[in-house]
Order: sequence, then structure tokens, then C-alpha cells
Amino acid sequence: MAQAVITDPKETDTVEERVTSGTIDTDVHPYPNTITDLTPFLSSRWNQYIEQSGFKGPPGTQYPKGYEMAGRRDAWPPNGQRVGSDPDFARQQLLDHWNIRYAVLNPLYGHEKVHNDDFSIALASAINAWMSAMWLDNDDRWRGSISVTANLPEAAAEEIRRVAKDPRYVQIIVTVRSESPYGKRVFHPIFEAACDVGLPVGIHFGTWGNNPITAAGWPSYYLEDHTGMTQAFEAQVLSLVSEGVFEKFPDLKIALIEGGFAWLPPLMWRFDKNYKGLREEVPWLRRLPSEYILEHFRMTTQPMDEPPNPQHFLQILDMIGRDDFLMFATDYPHWDFDAPDRALPSVVRGDLRTKIMSENAAAFYEFERA
Repeated sequence: MAQAVITDPKETDTVEERVTSGTIDTDVHPYPNTITDLTPFLSSRWNQYIEQSGFKGPPGTQYPKGYEMAGRRDAWPPNGQRVGSDPDFARQQLLDHWNIRYAVLNPLYGHEKVHNDDFSIALASAINAWMSAMWLDNDDRWRGSISVTANLPEAAAEEIRRVAKDPRYVQIIVTVRSESPYGKRVFHPIFEAACDVGLPVGIHFGTWGNNPITAAGWPSYYLEDHTGMTQAFEAQVLSLVSEGVFEKFPDLKIALIEGGFAWLPPLMWRFDKNYKGLREEVPWLRRLPSEYILEHFRMTTQPMDEPPNPQHFLQILDMIGRDDFLMFATDYPHWDFDAPDRALPSVVRGDLRTKIMSENAAAFYEFERA
């Protein structure tokens, strides 16, 4: 793959559009190059299992992503390894080039798709150990998200409590497409553990379940899958609020990562309206659904929802109603990477730009305390 070629922002942008030091990137993806990257962090039992079975990695996506590993073509390391597998290259191309203050690593290895439960749990632990050794030890600007096997909530809770002892981990990560909505009581051990260790849960684009993205069945194209992922995010928001998760866990914080955000205002309006007529069904809710959403959820900017009229972007933020709700993300090293100097429309200026680019994430993840 070709080495990175990145335009110097100073050559093309105005002062208002240039990235400033202190930017926090809330969505970066590290990947093992091969399974051998994980074998030092697995027991002899699982190393023997891998060797005998020929295991190369979890099953892949149902949809080819247009680009291998969904990677930017210039984000493949010059050493020939897979995109997202070289922390030194990622440090130079992302952290150093863009003056990133902190970057949150969200590993999406896909271990939940492995049906051998014990092996899936072991792979999650190996991912966490690998990320600590290879990424968090590489540069103190990296911050980690704890991988768990979400379909095994008790094991996930145990892993959360174990890994969270390392203060460099700032989040628990799960994918948005699950076999059941996360508000269901079976998943509550994950949220209990998250509150016990004081970490938010990040719900990220992707899947471990076997359900189609749509209520009408499986679509044909990655374009449909990628565009329609908002449906899964909406379903998770509806479930978490309706099931009373935030009444049971009032300190729980949720980040919705790589799911867009323009869909949220109309969802809140419809949710509030229907709640007023159907509140007897969910008597544990003591407030309007929108109030729980605005208190407990935050969203990332990538993929950026940009209406043709830039002023409408500000109207979307105004409809959400909180200037601390959006957190900047690049989605490095994927094909739809949002460069820090070009991600936000030029109408987003001053304090609002600073909040989105850094301050909101610093508060949500409590970086200064860490």
C-alpha cells in the first residue's frame, strides 16, 4: 500500500478552519495484524486450539466494505501490515500530524461472533492485553476502550472490573447491532459493572448479532447497510430508556459512536409524544424520554451529518438543545475519515467549535482526572 500523503492544512484553509492543539478524537480503530499478535496474550490451551484448528480470526462482515478493512488507502502502513495495526504509523499520521491531545481506541475485532463462549471471552481479554502493551504503552495520548463479550454479560462484567484497574481505559465498547436490545435485563450486569468502575459504555457502529439492519430483512448492498445503521442506534436508545436502565443505573453514561446525530431530535419528539399516551406501560419512568436521553447520552460527529445549507447544521444542534452533546471523532483509519480541520462546517465557530473538538469529550471521559 502507498505511504500516507496528507495535505498540509495551512496550505488550503482559513484560520477559522485550521485544527488547533488540544483536539480529542473519540473514535480510532486498532486492529491486530494477524492472530499471532494475540497469541502472546492467550493461554497455552488457546494457542494449541488456534494451531490445531487453523483459526485465523473471527468471521467477517456480511457486506464487503468497498475498501479492504474499510481502510483509507493512505492509512496502510508502509511495512505491509494491515491498516490500523501499526501504532507508530498511526501516531505519526494521526496524533502528531493533527496535534491530537487524546485519542480513544475502539477495537472492533469481532470476537463476539465466535460461538465458542470460552474462546470468545479469552479473545476479548487478549485484545485488551494486546492494546495495553502495543498501543497504550506506545504513547500516552492513546486511551483505551475495554473489549467485552457482550452476549455473555456476566463474563463481560468480570472483564470490565479487571481491566478498569488501568486508568488508561476510559470506556467499555460494544457494537450497536445485537441479538436483543441492550435495555433488556440480561445485559444489566454490563451496566452495573460500568457504574461500579465509573466508566461510560460506548455503543459503536457494527454487529455481533445475526439480525438484519432493517425491519424488512437483509438489504443487498454495503451502501444500504452503512446508511441504515442509524436504525440500530435508534432501537438501542428506545430500549435503554423504555426499560428503565437509567432509573436503575442513574450514573450510567452512554456514547453513541459512528451513528450520526441528525436523527435524534425527531426521535425525541416522537418518543415524548407517544410516552404521554402510553406511560402506563412503563411506570418506572419518572421523566420524559428526551430528558433521559439528553442527560445520559452523548454522540460523536463522525459520520458528519451535513445538510446542504450549513445554517441547518446549527439548527440541528439547537434542536438537540445541548452544546455539550457532540464529541469530535475521525474514525481513523477508515475510508470515511473526517479530518479535524474539515469535519465541522465553517459556521461552527468560537466556543461551540472548541466544545465539540475537545471540551465535551474531556468532560465526558474525565480526561483530566485520569
